[in-house]
Amino acid sequence: MNKDQVKGKGKDIMGRMERQVGEWTGKEDSQVKGAGKQVEGKAQQALGKLKQAGSDLKRDLERKSDEHAEDRNQQNRDRNAA
Repeated sequence: MNKDQVKGKGKDIMGRMERQVGEWTGKEDSQVKGAGKQVEGKAQQALGKLKQAGSDLKRDLERKSDEHAEDRNQQNRDRNAA
């Protein structure tokens, strides 16, 4: 989990609480504000997931590139040894 995911989850939870309190007290403005915070939190979580996926993809591509380079080096060593 990255910081966007954590902050987004916090906003989502706080928004849910504010919306629920608004429902209990009959305050529509609190319900609307809480729902807005929930949406903001969910969007931030989604952004965090995208960033994490990009980071994971970059790491995987770098690892595969390193593996291919090592394979090519080994093939060259084998050819030179023969």
